[in-house]
Amino acid sequence: MEKVNFSKCVRCIDFPCLDVNKDCHLVPSIEVDPAKIKALMISEAPPTEPNDYFYAKGDPFYMQTTSQAFKDAGFEVTSMEDVLNLGVYITTAIKCGKTAYSISSKTVENCSSLLGSEMDLLPGIEAILLMGDTAIKSMNYIAKRNTGKRIVPSGSTYKIRNNEYFYNEVRVFPTYLQTGKSYLIEKSKRKMIAEDINTALKYQ
Repeated sequence: MEKVNFSKCVRCIDFPCLDVNKDCHLVPSIEVDPAKIKALMISEAPPTEPNDYFYAKGDPFYMQTTSQAFKDAGFEVTSMEDVLNLGVYITTAIKCGKTAYSISSKTVENCSSLLGSEMDLLPGIEAILLMGDTAIKSMNYIAKRNTGKRIVPSGSTYKIRNNEYFYNEVRVFPTYLQTGKSYLIEKSKRKMIAEDINTALKYQ
């Protein structure tokens, strides 16, 4: 299978959303062999500073917390290359930067079309990690469009995360967001994220 560059295949044409920073629009600009990707991790939105993004050079902040999440789960990673070598591709539910703490449902719905196109480029995935409420909501929009029903029910994440959910034959894991400064101080959420990453990667 030929390698795919996601930024060349997934594009927003008209930028209809009103509550995002379009200057921070980011889709991973990397080449990946889809056959090697078995798990998809969906975070929330790109950072305000591109240098903090998962795939930025150096030691980006998003990768610092994400690496820690994988280490907590028992996987020794120090870079995005290590994560990709585990068969995990990371992206965001929203492709433009946030302008406020919350993101409108309309924006999540709009951008779920881009996320759906991104997912279509990875036909071999067996597990999807939904990192936080925005990712969960986006996945539900995709599922409802394609199957007529949502996947993940409403409710507190800690109450629903231990149930099994599927999108077609792909196992879906609702969990918490692994980026942001709060990740480093919320020990209970860190523990649950680690458990979910561990289960998802063993599920493959």
